Amino acid sequence: MNAIAPAAFTIDAAPVTGSFRVDALRGEQNARVQSQWFQRPADQRFLSLDSLYAFTRSAADASKPATVETARITVQATRDDAESLFLALPDGSTAAPSHWSFGQLAQIVGAPAGYLRDLPAAIAGINLQYGLATHRSELVKTYTRMDGSTELRAITGPDYGRIHDWEVVKAVHRIAGNGLGETRWKVPGMLEGMTRYNPFVDVTKETTTLFASDRDVFIFLVDDTHPIEIGKLPDGSPDLVFRGFYVWNSEVGSKSAGIATFYLRGVCQNRMMWGVEGFKEITLRHTKHAPSRFLEQAMPTLRAFANADTHALTSGVQEAKGAVVAKDDEERTDFLTKRAGLTKSAAARVIEAVTQEEGKAPESVWDFVQGMTAVARRSEHQDTRITLERGAGKLLDGVTGKRRR
Repeated sequence: MNAIAPAAFTIDAAPVTGSFRVDALRGEQNARVQSQWFQRPADQRFLSLDSLYAFTRSAADASKPATVETARITVQATRDDAESLFLALPDGSTAAPSHWSFGQLAQIVGAPAGYLRDLPAAIAGINLQYGLATHRSELVKTYTRMDGSTELRAITGPDYGRIHDWEVVKAVHRIAGNGLGETRWKVPGMLEGMTRYNPFVDVTKETTTLFASDRDVFIFLVDDTHPIEIGKLPDGSPDLVFRGFYVWNSEVGSKSAGIATFYLRGVCQNRMMWGVEGFKEITLRHTKHAPSRFLEQAMPTLRAFANADTHALTSGVQEAKGAVVAKDDEERTDFLTKRAGLTKSAAARVIEAVTQEEGKAPESVWDFVQGMTAVARRSEHQDTRITLERGAGKLLDGVTGKRRR
């Protein structure tokens, strides 16, 4: 395995040495990492970027792509073994489809994968073979793993642009080292209630945010030892946030590739993110040019975020706080309905939320953004939450975007 050398990184501010106060109920919630944490069994959880890299690199090194015609793929199954089904490929090898690639093959021939999986292998094989024989012959890209037995990991279109999972891990490693704090970037700590955050939590199978399987990779890291003050809480204490990002990919086509960057106020034990601000996301479909787009667009964006100073964030927040847009209830309702696209009833809930939480009616763009995210958190309807969160982001971008131009 090739060693990975982390890029040089200068820490220009002293890190905190203990827990610090936060107000995790401000901003937005984001459950993307939490869903990963809930779904991953122990063998898909890793304790360092080095071990994650070794796993993903080993899988890729044992796998090879090939472009073949569907008409030259033969399904092999017997009545004597109701569970085993194999594909004879044009190069003479025989591969057992994984759960994922079986679904891809079924989709290619237009058969319902769930139904086929419930059939004895011999009958499912007959259906697949009939589909391959009668379906218009076309080129597909196979991806087989050969370490002992041969497994078909993926079968995609011929122009599938594969970004290897290890390439994503390597790119993150150059920014974050081993992901354990040797640079600013590390596996997150944990909220202690909703008012304190402790960056210093041991990385275990229960706390890690480094995940991978034979199908994908997902990494979530934060710079939580360098909190950023973006304002004051009602009691006068600093309103602190810290930077975070997550990246994801699937070299077998089970999901897109992407990067999300944001600021947040805390992460709880089940890896729900709290107090999220400034969320931005880049998603790359695995098209023909995806590998070059990953290198030319996605990773430079992540490097810029990882190495940037915090002036843009703090100045943007101050501009939003200084942008007074309403001084009475009529102006407040008018601003929220016309600029944020809310209904009058939703606008009333936002105004009430700010008044209750801040002790004063909203006046600035920042006040309205905080109120909209507060109402979004309380909403039981996903569509309402999305509308409010997008509207809040649009308002904030309307202020900070003018400065960028």
